[in-house]
Amino acid sequence: MTRARRQTLRLALIGWGAISRRIAALLAGASDIGIVAVGVRNAAGAADIPAGARLVTDPQALAGLDLDLVVEAAGREAVALWGEAALTHAAAVAVASTSAFCDTALLDRLLETAQAHGSQLLIPPGALAGIDGIAAASLLPLDAVVHRIVKPPEAWRGTAAEGLVALDGLTRPATFFSGTAREAASRFPQNANVAVISALAGIGLDRTRVELVADPAAGGNGHQLSVRGAFGKLDLAIENRPLATNPKSSEMTALGLVRLIENRIRPLVR
Repeated sequence: MTRARRQTLRLALIGWGAISRRIAALLAGASDIGIVAVGVRNAAGAADIPAGARLVTDPQALAGLDLDLVVEAAGREAVALWGEAALTHAAAVAVASTSAFCDTALLDRLLETAQAHGSQLLIPPGALAGIDGIAAASLLPLDAVVHRIVKPPEAWRGTAAEGLVALDGLTRPATFFSGTAREAASRFPQNANVAVISALAGIGLDRTRVELVADPAAGGNGHQLSVRGAFGKLDLAIENRPLATNPKSSEMTALGLVRLIENRIRPLVR
């Protein structure tokens, strides 16, 4: 028996910042993916949304849009604002601002909503590689996960890092934070948001260790993952180019979201 498959994926983006704009640009021309809505808090900054997309400012306006997927890329506060409505009115919701999941009550509430409506809460790979390997390895006991985030000084400007290290005039790498993934993502939601992804894939927010580094020699935004457990050992390093319009984010973040979107509709999932 042949199973019917929708020919066009109906997608809504929450947020119209650097990541959402990059996603839209990468998907331009895709005949099997349609951006049918863009959700924002302030409509004034979203005049140039994709042609044919509906601009919405009220989460309940997602109702009736027959959405297959909602992708959030609007910041931590947006997850609480849009999450439950999105999970109620769409088959799946991918959350880029994963630092929101440091709030355990919020995560539990979203999971309850997904369970009640038969939808899925998706955690994208963000700027990382190897997340599928960590998640698979976690089926057996894991002993340790260490996530080291290395970025050039300019990527840490405007964050709490400025109160911990003199970013101007650095001549060598400076590790200015060492703690749990929960602490890192809570204190540095723009830069260490990705630590929640490695934590949820492996041993959780309070056992995953995170180190934050400002390195004047860094050519991009780097992540070094070290995992030890019953499966064996995993060591991985990736250095991403920063997003041209936002140096705190990586190009790979948008690329990973596009791959997630394509995998919801394309016959070959990779």
